[in-house]
Amino acid sequence: MNAAETLPPLFTLPHAVAGVMVLSLNAYVLLAGADFGGGVWDLLASGPRRDEQRTAVADAIGPIWEANHVWLILVVVLLFTCFPQAYAHFSTALHIPITLMLVGIVLRGSAFTFRSYDSKADTVQRRWGRVFAIASAVTPVLLGVCLGAVASGNVPITPPDGTRTFAELYLTPWLTPFTLAVGVLTLALFAHLAAVYLTWESDDPALENDFRARALQAAVCVFIAGTVTIVLARNYAPLVFAGLTSGRVALGMHTVTAIAGLTGVWALWRRHWLTAVFAAAAQASFLVWGWAWSQFPWLVPPSHTITQLSAPRVTQQLILLVLGVGTVILLPSFVYLFRVFKRREGAHSASHDTAFERLDR
Repeated sequence: MNAAETLPPLFTLPHAVAGVMVLSLNAYVLLAGADFGGGVWDLLASGPRRDEQRTAVADAIGPIWEANHVWLILVVVLLFTCFPQAYAHFSTALHIPITLMLVGIVLRGSAFTFRSYDSKADTVQRRWGRVFAIASAVTPVLLGVCLGAVASGNVPITPPDGTRTFAELYLTPWLTPFTLAVGVLTLALFAHLAAVYLTWESDDPALENDFRARALQAAVCVFIAGTVTIVLARNYAPLVFAGLTSGRVALGMHTVTAIAGLTGVWALWRRHWLTAVFAAAAQASFLVWGWAWSQFPWLVPPSHTITQLSAPRVTQQLILLVLGVGTVILLPSFVYLFRVFKRREGAHSASHDTAFERLDR
């Protein structure tokens, strides 16, 4: 059964809340995902401009990395409030990768802060930089693994029977070739976004060339990882495979995703940086919504839909009301934050101080 065959005749309040969750996850991918990808390029910095590459990553991440996590927090809060049974189930069945992912987020943030404020001695910088980079590379894989485990139907809500082992309950569901492929795809996608953004933000032609080459390499990795993921879905995630291959919506989603990816590669090749940024963001967004479509209307595939696990109607109404008020406050704040710290003018001045150091002055 594919998504088109199970589409309900009318969308309900729970569907609206679920849509907001996907929008928030989309924002997290485009913003925080690029921050994680920056850590990947910090880890892989090389060549005569290695230090300059790491400085560019720090300058890009510094002012906004904490704010970008608000989108993940919103997803968790909405899941906890509007779909409490699903929240309890996911946090139990996937507690190992979720815990490791949270540890990675904390280590990454702490290491980035300590690297900015601690001693500037090379040994200290290398130590914190290594922690920051490794945590940035591991965390996206864990995020993808969790999403892949849910989408594949490996964590259904079933009554405990006392016969399943710890490994069967808490390890096997997220340690499959498909979930690991989704994790690798997530990492490649984040790295691609970061490289494209860094290419656009750099005003040093040499750094532009460095990040342009990395963006093209990451684009190839995204294509390979995406292809492998779809192939593995046939056996390990049939619901996802059906949603991604059946019907006109699936064909249209593949088409626009491919167009966005090819446009991004063309723009990078021809050095149209802003076009490359929009194309990379569009490709990532279409991948997120393609996953959401392939799983719709299930919240916990293949047994429970979004409406079956929703909180009472009054809770959904109040949440949407609060979201409307919060949006009026949050979005202008984000726009102002980016206008202050992400303007092209002087993005990389003659000074090579980190973003945190500029904020101190």
